[in-house]
Amino acid sequence: MSNDANDLILVIDEGTTSTRAMLFATNGRCIASEARALDQYYPRAGWVEHDAAEIWRKTLRVTAAMVAQAGGAHRIVGIGITNQRETTVFWDRETGEPLAPAIVWQDRRTAALCRDLRDRGHEAEVQATTGLLLDPYFSGSKIGWAMHEWPQLAEAGARLAIGTVDSWLIWKLTGGLHVTDATNASRTALMDVHTGDWDDGLCALFGVPRAALPEIVDCTGHFGETTAFGVAIPICGIAGDQQAAAIGQACLEPGQTKATFGTGAFILTHAGATPPTSGHRMLSTVAWQLGGERAYALEGSVFVAGSLVQWLRDTLGLISAAAETETLARSVPDNGGVYLVPALSGLGAPWWEPDARASISGLSFATGKAHVVRAALEAMAYQTHDLKTAFAADGIDWHSLRIDGGMVANDWMAQDMANLLGIEVERPRFAETTA
Repeated sequence: MSNDANDLILVIDEGTTSTRAMLFATNGRCIASEARALDQYYPRAGWVEHDAAEIWRKTLRVTAAMVAQAGGAHRIVGIGITNQRETTVFWDRETGEPLAPAIVWQDRRTAALCRDLRDRGHEAEVQATTGLLLDPYFSGSKIGWAMHEWPQLAEAGARLAIGTVDSWLIWKLTGGLHVTDATNASRTALMDVHTGDWDDGLCALFGVPRAALPEIVDCTGHFGETTAFGVAIPICGIAGDQQAAAIGQACLEPGQTKATFGTGAFILTHAGATPPTSGHRMLSTVAWQLGGERAYALEGSVFVAGSLVQWLRDTLGLISAAAETETLARSVPDNGGVYLVPALSGLGAPWWEPDARASISGLSFATGKAHVVRAALEAMAYQTHDLKTAFAADGIDWHSLRIDGGMVANDWMAQDMANLLGIEVERPRFAETTA
């Protein structure tokens, strides 16, 4: 890679509700950005799906826009990819087309399967090997369910390719390279977090054909090239969105902690070179892998954050834009006794209750929409406080918290969180640290 001052880096940030491409100078300055909303499909209660072909089309569109903004592909020295984790894509190696809907990380369809495996005593094995728990959140049970319920996958035989969203995009960009990085692989419940390789026993437990899985690679390197924009551009970096945000927040030393408030809320504390263990239902995950050596993090995953504001807007019609929530929260002296439990897709850490459902309590004739909106924002602080308590019980006490993501533009929410946690909450000037 050259070091010309005119060189540019293109980042693909493929999220849950949108796919975005961003153009950066080599000094880290963001020059331009383009995004397209993604459709989500809810065929049954608790099911959440994407159309993988739509993900690719819109990724191609926003990436092409950034190439044009750069003045041509020759100006771009490398592409980095960050993505929603756990979401699982199934495609045909020969045609390069999806064989089934992509099952999104929020999907709860495998709750009964995970409960059965837990009742049969398998959770200790899964946690010891992967650092994760038996929950529908992770990819392994999604793949096992799909292999059993969607016959076209088994019928594809050796043509079947399975991967997380990073794998899908790299396959499409390069024309057939099947890889994933260690941060994404560590979220499948199929990778041994100690060895960095797929675990045959877990593949068998979930019913996953190992031959369909991608090769696990470092977060940086040369992951093929794309010629989709006229001139070959190397793909040089891959990381799951939450690990990428931790790196972007400079959580590079043990104990440093970040919280990203996007569709969900995800708190990671850098844990060093040894996988952390949790007795309080936190997750051990790969922070990054370089030269085959891994750094680790302790993670608490909350399923609903920004998606709650989206629900208030799109489903309940209480607001017309997310920015209104701050004004409404400030318009009342308190929540009026209203509390909101945002379990719209179950509860994540530290509860791990896939069948939990959301509730709004304390309503009276005096309740206005401002009270409900304020309660929704307060729920972000309460969920984060639950995680702070669990992290402390595992021996990791936060002294400060670095926050990022779309929701942190809300000053009221950020201050409410700092007040409840009783620690310094730091917000960067550039909130999209995932990229």
